[in-house]
Amino acid sequence: MEILQDYIVIIVMAICLAIGYIIKHFLPMDNKWIPLIMGVLGVVLNTWVSGWMFTPEILLGGLASGLASTGAFELVRNMKKSE
Repeated sequence: MEILQDYIVIIVMAICLAIGYIIKHFLPMDNKWIPLIMGVLGVVLNTWVSGWMFTPEILLGGLASGLASTGAFELVRNMKKSE
């Protein structure tokens, strides 16, 4: 897990989290597609943040950030549910 922490880009994760929240609550879509959308969106956003360069590190960082946003949403949701 510590290796992935080096690749997560906070700004990309925050944008993916906001867009994922909008998709989940306002669009009629099956929830199983949200992690895939966040992974792809994370790669695109991380490529944009990096000046449109594309390397394996940028790919991994985008995927990790997009999927981390899904995990962060689920973590907060489960914490609220347990209270």
